[in-house]
Amino acid sequence: MGKELLIVIDYGSGNLRSAAKAFEHVAKAEGLDLLVRISARSEDVLKADRIVLPGQGAFGDCMNGLSGLEGMTEALNMRVIEQGAPFFGICVGMQLMGSRGMEHGVHAGLNWIEGDVVPLEARDPALKIPHMGWNTLHVPKESEQDNRHFVLRSVETSGESPDHFYFVHSFMFQCKYSHHVLGVTEYGRPFPSVVGRDNMIGIQFHPEKSQKAGLKLLGNFLRWKP
Repeated sequence: MGKELLIVIDYGSGNLRSAAKAFEHVAKAEGLDLLVRISARSEDVLKADRIVLPGQGAFGDCMNGLSGLEGMTEALNMRVIEQGAPFFGICVGMQLMGSRGMEHGVHAGLNWIEGDVVPLEARDPALKIPHMGWNTLHVPKESEQDNRHFVLRSVETSGESPDHFYFVHSFMFQCKYSHHVLGVTEYGRPFPSVVGRDNMIGIQFHPEKSQKAGLKLLGNFLRWKP
């Protein structure tokens, strides 16, 4: 077998270089035969073994940027939905998996996981929005795959030293169905911080900025065979 091809989609949003370098670092450290490529070309997505969609900024702007790439949304639907390639959404890239984004109007998403991206309300005046900084993760009892998704298998969610991940966001993914929520974080209220189904998973935090815990999670994604 040749190298696996991982495509980080370049649609004008997100810290692409950091995400790509984090995957390259993990692949080298774990001895995985992986080629990481940043691309805005739908032809590359159609050849990808794994697909990563990062994202920073407003939902509508990001969706417009993605839709503005010729053939990209069609290629994503073909490769991810029809052919089952493993997909990883980061921050707004995770939110774009939803049905609609409610930031500065109503904007259609990819509609891969039913739900709306709505303002995060901390419900505590002492907590500022955006939610910015380090926070933990726990796995809801009703989540799929025996309460622990493969990509989350290494995450320490309890005990004296739970893993912390780096968040920067003002909106949250409000899933229609609870079984699509794979991980939850508390910030004045619980909100979905990991969502997924089938061959796709999305995370609200930034694994490339989350040090050892984030790199472990990226390694799990590279080994995941949905």
